[in-house]
Amino acid sequence: MTVTPPIAKKVPLERTHHGDTVVDNYEWLRDKEDAEVIAYLEAENAYTQQQTAGLEELRGQIFDEIKSRTQETDLSVPTRMGDWWYYSRTIEGKSYGLQCRCAVDSPDDWTPPTLSGEVPGEQVLLDSNIEAEGHTFFSLGAFSISQDGNLLAYSTDTEGDERYTLRFKDLRTDEMLPDTIEKVSTGATWSIDHGHVFYQTVDESWRPDTVWRHKLGTPSSEDVKVFHEPDESYWVGFGSTRSEKYLMIWVGSKITSECLVLESENPEGEFRVVLPRETGVEYSVEHAVVNGEDRFLIQHNGSVNGWGTDGEKAENFLLADAPVDDPSNQTILIPHRDDVRLEDVDAFADHLVLNYRREALTRLAIWPIGPEGYGDYEELEFEEELFAVGAGSNPEWTQPLLRLVYTSFITPGQVYDYDVKSGELLLRKAQPVLGDFRADDYVQHRDWAVAADGTRIPLSIVLRKDVPEGPAPTLLYGYGSYEASMDPAFSVARLSLLDRGIVFVVAHVRGGGEMGRHWYENGKTLTKKNTFTDFVSAAQHLIDTGRTAPKHLVADGGSAGGLLMGAVANLAPELFNGILANVPFVDPLTSILDPSLPLTVIEWDEWGNPLADKEVYDYMKSYSPYENVEAKDYPAILAITSINDTRVLYVEPAKWVAALRATKTGDSDLLLKTEMSAGHGGVSGRYEKWKEAAFEYAWIVQQTGARM
Repeated sequence: MTVTPPIAKKVPLERTHHGDTVVDNYEWLRDKEDAEVIAYLEAENAYTQQQTAGLEELRGQIFDEIKSRTQETDLSVPTRMGDWWYYSRTIEGKSYGLQCRCAVDSPDDWTPPTLSGEVPGEQVLLDSNIEAEGHTFFSLGAFSISQDGNLLAYSTDTEGDERYTLRFKDLRTDEMLPDTIEKVSTGATWSIDHGHVFYQTVDESWRPDTVWRHKLGTPSSEDVKVFHEPDESYWVGFGSTRSEKYLMIWVGSKITSECLVLESENPEGEFRVVLPRETGVEYSVEHAVVNGEDRFLIQHNGSVNGWGTDGEKAENFLLADAPVDDPSNQTILIPHRDDVRLEDVDAFADHLVLNYRREALTRLAIWPIGPEGYGDYEELEFEEELFAVGAGSNPEWTQPLLRLVYTSFITPGQVYDYDVKSGELLLRKAQPVLGDFRADDYVQHRDWAVAADGTRIPLSIVLRKDVPEGPAPTLLYGYGSYEASMDPAFSVARLSLLDRGIVFVVAHVRGGGEMGRHWYENGKTLTKKNTFTDFVSAAQHLIDTGRTAPKHLVADGGSAGGLLMGAVANLAPELFNGILANVPFVDPLTSILDPSLPLTVIEWDEWGNPLADKEVYDYMKSYSPYENVEAKDYPAILAITSINDTRVLYVEPAKWVAALRATKTGDSDLLLKTEMSAGHGGVSGRYEKWKEAAFEYAWIVQQTGARM
């Protein structure tokens, strides 16, 4: 039986703002409790299944390729915390990992053991496969071990709605404790006394807004509300310093932040503000000890002349040092630079680790702390043109080695320990890639497109060396929001595209953070259209330089990158033969106009507030993909969503596809695939994720015209 493209009924609903009345014909699809809505989504799934049936064999091939290249039974490099080495393991045939540990042989032993197969004295702390039994979806949230190594707090989500259940385990006896806390956010933090755990809850809009203190052995009904943030534009986070001396509450909007601290040895005490929030100023705090004195390291984007002073804004952040009892009395350690974005600082007993970004790449430097205070920091150097490096798991305050992780588009992930004193870089593990993979068969390089306003847009290009000259099948990926940087990363699954002759390109468009804070500022609110036009310029550059042709070019993006996909579908449909949009934010105006929807108010700093500002309303309406669907020929589109997604609701791509199908000209195929039991991250379990990757990649192979 042939299934015809589903045609959603029209139920006109008027919406008026700033004197502008909009008729929305598909808003009725928002009610997922409505049987008619479910029937429509299932009809779309059936149509998608029919239209992609011819790719079933290719999907199977790609799945088998991913599986055959993956070392399914594997162990991570152990990380030392206290008297134990902690690591995770995966087992062939099992969808989820196991969290394990084994004892440290001696106090001076910092060389991680080389583990394989059966590990003598291994203790399995948590087997997610057991936790996931009987559920179609599973996600592990918190996994937090008390400082003495005796207790575990962990949380699980079996719906995909990112509301977790927090449980506790005594690792000395492997017995579960009776304490259970429902509907919490992801994290959990122990106090130094091992008797209290701090956690967060979210409001009706899924905004983390409240911190609670739980005393082990007491009912959750007696938990104490430690902090609540009433301003809906702010989120709340919680953690502790690496030194374990301070507990910290983080409060932040997209443009303003504030930190509160409390000595961990006094968990029932009152938190105090480090520096009061100042609109437009973001800061973070780390604890260091210099010459025996407790200091706060404060990274902020206030004045270049220092906190509380007049002067040009330190857009890319600076680093200052201050006494713990007088945080405003700061000395600038690292001044602001226009060409370097300072991203993070990690403090250890005798050194700091600086994470920053220069020339669209991550950098890492070690900064010793000695008897004379701060010494000279040294940047670690790497040979590849494109790479990403960052600190790995380093839970100990006093440790002679720094764990770091390195990768590139063609180099599988490598785990190193850096000897802080000798400067020696010790390779502990390289991600295994089974089969005939050879990194030398592939190349990566930087290219630059030029936007209409003359801005140079960095492109990362990856391909096999034997791809012939001339227009090649090409996948162009983009994101461009929230200052998120799309850094080089290796993918086993992506080899199935590269080995079929597909060129993979990342367009580092404005709105991301690759080129510093200004890159982000020029791709948000009333400059958001730069994100979209940058991507179009990248596509045009690839075509003009002969790298590809429209019949071979597919665009790819998800979430806020899905907004990018919807926008370029309207702006330049003629440049693409296919557009893949994962959990796409394609009805942004409707969402941002409704403060009752999840995360809307907190998003106003990113997009603007169209409720209060007509200029923002008009601007958003002018680029919203759903609002701007026209009677023209669109490329083939595959939209993928999840019914329990709390970040980008399934209704957005459902409405978008319905409007496209009712409006477009031409015969291009529009497909909507809805996961009926997953959340924003899609399906769970590695085998299901591989199947999903194979589904998407088979469609990409078809639309780029690559060899099957």
